[in-house]
Amino acid sequence: MGLCFPCPTEAAPPSPDLEEKRAKLAEAAERRQKEAASRGILNVQSVEEKRKKKEKIEKEMAASGPPPEGGLRWTVS
Repeated sequence: MGLCFPCPTEAAPPSPDLEEKRAKLAEAAERRQKEAASRGILNVQSVEEKRKKKEKIEKEMAASGPPPEGGLRWTVS
């Protein structure tokens, strides 16, 4: 038959410090997020470069302000 409790002569295994446990959990969460973000992507670097380029273009457009004279022109011949 199995024992549910350790032998009374054995000391209980030491539990990890709370700070140490929190650090390990944080590391595991970051690793899972990183893996999930790159799932299905063959070249992670090119995706990051494209994202940064897109953000840069959006910032430049926001900084330049609205286009003059209402922006787009529509001509019908």
